[in-house]
Amino acid sequence: MIERAGGAGRAGGLIAAAIAVLTLRVSAAPVDLAVPGRANTTPSIAADAETVVIAWGATVPGGATDVYAAVSRDGGRTFGSPMRVNDAAGDARLSGEQPPRVAVQRDSVTIVWTTKGPRGTVLKQARSTDVGRSYARATIVPGGDASGNRGWQAVTVDKAGAVNVLWLDHRELAEDSVAMTHHDHASGSKPDGVAMAQKSKLYFTRLRSVDDASRFGETPHAITGGVCYCCKTALVVGANGELVAAWRHVYPGNLRDIAFTVSRDGGKTFAPIGRVSKDEWMLEGCPDDGPAMAVDGNNRIHIVWPTLITEPGASDPTIALFYASSTDGRAFSARQRIPTEGMPHHPTLAVAGDGSIVAAWDEVANGTRRAAVGRATANGAGHTTFSRTVVSGSAAVYPVVAPVNGAAVVAWTSGTGAAATIRVERVP
Repeated sequence: MIERAGGAGRAGGLIAAAIAVLTLRVSAAPVDLAVPGRANTTPSIAADAETVVIAWGATVPGGATDVYAAVSRDGGRTFGSPMRVNDAAGDARLSGEQPPRVAVQRDSVTIVWTTKGPRGTVLKQARSTDVGRSYARATIVPGGDASGNRGWQAVTVDKAGAVNVLWLDHRELAEDSVAMTHHDHASGSKPDGVAMAQKSKLYFTRLRSVDDASRFGETPHAITGGVCYCCKTALVVGANGELVAAWRHVYPGNLRDIAFTVSRDGGKTFAPIGRVSKDEWMLEGCPDDGPAMAVDGNNRIHIVWPTLITEPGASDPTIALFYASSTDGRAFSARQRIPTEGMPHHPTLAVAGDGSIVAAWDEVANGTRRAAVGRATANGAGHTTFSRTVVSGSAAVYPVVAPVNGAAVVAWTSGTGAAATIRVERVP
């Protein structure tokens, strides 16, 4: 092990969820995580009981970025010093939709991030077996070093203790420079977005055990093509060990809606893909805004996502956040709108120990972004009533949330430029 010292739904048929009068309150003083002299951004979070791990990117003024992580053993009230995760200095290539993803189970912490390789973007992973006090040298995620770009990954630990990784993979676009510049709308004929998306794949692998290479492991393989180029993915584990994946899919007509699939054999095979909601968001490009999922103790799957809508009487469309749930992994309930203000983006989701649903997102207010949290409890039919509160000041983006005993821990990028830190708060 190498120890690194810390340095610094349906179109036209919206179902609006009622706004409860109740508001959430922050239960403890906020914590700022930062590596001094660097811009600290792009957090992700994972928790196991009272252990909370937050990973993020810390960028020096020259632009090189390292992955750091900090651990709390008291439910997010206090954190230890940040530890550098990547052994190759400055190799991280991160963004809000592809932060360094973290998974934790008891003493084991796994962090997966993207870096630049000789033929495209490479997925790397590093593990700690002492709850983040030190990390082993980074290794390449199997299948994560083919030609072309990849990332937008999701990471989770299953019931057997295996770490599972899901990502978007563009190896089949590697020789197509037009397709790789997905947002290039230069003059002249445009590429067929639907046909191009078929070359963009959703990949899965199950990592081998860190202490016994004969345990776990699954050959990396494509689940489907037709995925939207650069929206984050989601991956959760059900009560019976099933793996549930969600992502933004490109349907005929350039409709970019949320799709899902389930594996009941440890990721060897996945069911035919389903559509969470027929939103019919037509877009010739990627919205850079994917879904988030969580599973409760009754094995109900919860999902939140952003999509484009037109409000009654409005002339211009806007973005809204929606929630749905599934009890069988085969179909989701009708979408319910989450109460937000301004233009909401980048939702994340967790289920607290009491079964309540906690969503976090950022939204525009007075020209800047702020972080907000909504909490709800689903009734037997899966209907929810969200209460909402703003938990940040201005200049807050990409919040992430994880459950701990009696609360949820929310973290986000606070501030801009070299002054940016990772702000952490507990919400009861």
